[in-house]
Amino acid sequence: MHSAAPLDTPPSPPRPAKSRATLTAALLCVPALLLILLVELEWRPLRSFDGDISRTTHRWAVAHDGLTQTSRILTDWVWDPWTMRALIAAVVLWLASRGAYRLALWLAVTCVAGTVVQQGLKAAVDKPRPTWPDPVDSAHFAAFPSGHAMTATVVCGLLLWLLRLYGAGPAVWRTGVTIAAVSVVGVGVTRVWNGVHWPTDVLGGWLLGALAVAAAIATYAQRPAPRTTDPA
Repeated sequence: MHSAAPLDTPPSPPRPAKSRATLTAALLCVPALLLILLVELEWRPLRSFDGDISRTTHRWAVAHDGLTQTSRILTDWVWDPWTMRALIAAVVLWLASRGAYRLALWLAVTCVAGTVVQQGLKAAVDKPRPTWPDPVDSAHFAAFPSGHAMTATVVCGLLLWLLRLYGAGPAVWRTGVTIAAVSVVGVGVTRVWNGVHWPTDVLGGWLLGALAVAAAIATYAQRPAPRTTDPA
């Protein structure tokens, strides 16, 4: 009779999944780098795109105070980056409590690395945030990429991957995908609606967040399961 694998050996991701993640990361590099370049060069069509959408959504935000207050609650509490980091911290602690120390460390390091990249790009690009004579919300630091959008994408993407890794059932998987999609799209919409980000900031956050998730999955190397022996 074979002995059971210990809790610190979670299932290994199948090789095709790793290959798909590698291809996805490579494909996402192109639009992400192109967007960063165009933002840095202040490409006029992109600036016009940002301005047209932002002016329209800001008029709506000013005119619909109740909806704007709901948007502020969602973006400042439910989908705030610190809320997302607290969620990841809880999952890291859960994995560690089950003995999956290596996976817990990988998850924590990936999220920290994503935050470092995000803040580094903000400082390097130094894109100004929108300014309005009648603002409905406020935010600090540079605009690109949106930290809310990138953090939500990284956290939700990694948590969905963990569900797959541990073989979540169809109902749990569908629920997870629905919550993740609503959170990632929703936080991006609220940032533009509240007038604290340009649309391209959110797009950059989504692209870079997806790239970070794909790259992390592609580089994840599962430790081989320990050898088992039959009793004599």
